[in-house]
Amino acid sequence: MDEKMKYEMEFPIQVSPSLLYQYISTPSGMSEWYADNVNSRGEFFTFIWSGSEEKAKLLGKKSPERIKFRWVEDEDTDYYFELRIQVDEITKDVSLMVTDFAEEDEVEEGKMLWENMISELKQILGST
Repeated sequence: MDEKMKYEMEFPIQVSPSLLYQYISTPSGMSEWYADNVNSRGEFFTFIWSGSEEKAKLLGKKSPERIKFRWVEDEDTDYYFELRIQVDEITKDVSLMVTDFAEEDEVEEGKMLWENMISELKQILGST
């Protein structure tokens, strides 16, 4: 298996941190923008897209700040993906910070995928 590279992205979103947290941390919220359907059983989340299904383990969450997952297939690695809400103390601007890992030749593709998904999330939240 090739070594994966860590990458981070920042998406400004005009929405309250508590509402945004509902969309990044609950199966019902995530199924509106991240996957076609999301189920959770204990610490495991199942993400379902047309024709495929991926399981991830919840590594940790802190309301209303962040949620962190590791794909089951990456179980014995340090790879994870994290969605973190950042609020500027002065301007109160809200950003969604995404941390993810991808193989070097797939980083751009991964970034495009996140951009598309976050764009959909912004539309749902009315923050375009």
